[in-house]
Amino acid sequence: MRILIVEDEELAVKKLTRMLLSIDPGLEIAAVTDSIVSTTGWLKNNEHPDLILMDIELSDGQSFEIFRRVEIKCPVVFTTSYDETAVKSFNLGEKEYLLKPIQKDELAFFLKKYSSSTQVSDT
Repeated sequence: MRILIVEDEELAVKKLTRMLLSIDPGLEIAAVTDSIVSTTGWLKNNEHPDLILMDIELSDGQSFEIFRRVEIKCPVVFTTSYDETAVKSFNLGEKEYLLKPIQKDELAFFLKKYSSSTQVSDT
């Protein structure tokens, strides 16, 4: 499973990466982007990953802007410290989010959920 991490805090990226790999050492971190601009550019120029873990508050604005700039062709799980922004994710049709600090069991749930759906679609 290939994962794109969209997060502008270096410490959060390191913690999330460690947690992901402790759940499944076979995961591939396709890339880490830290802004609307870098994420949009990466998505336009690379094969989309199987899953995106996307912080809502980025250095150059809210990540919802990414959806206006590029079509995202994979599931997105929003990560946020602010539960009120989760409501906005529901309005985008994206119903998945993790509240920071991210708990390992909650992250494992989404990895299992999307790993299963990826395997089904690949066959």
